Amino acid sequence: MLLDVREPQEYAYCHIEGSLHIPMNDISSRLAELDPEREIVVICHHGIRSRMVGDYLERQGFADIVNLRGGIDAWARDVALEMSRY
Repeated sequence: MLLDVREPQEYAYCHIEGSLHIPMNDISSRLAELDPEREIVVICHHGIRSRMVGDYLERQGFADIVNLRGGIDAWARDVALEMSRY
């Protein structure tokens, strides 16, 4: 599962198709939308917010959390070259 924790305007600008968008500040109130048994790749702009969310999810009992190192910016630069960057 791809979990994008950026703000709505960031997500609207560019995102990985099929990702679930839950802004960082909404994670605690929307935990029920996440499956603690699934691998979750957490995405933000550069990887800082996603690491914080990943740490939080691990403290909540989520077992398989991956931080997208470099965030959506690195993804756009290295993988999806057609994706808009900001």
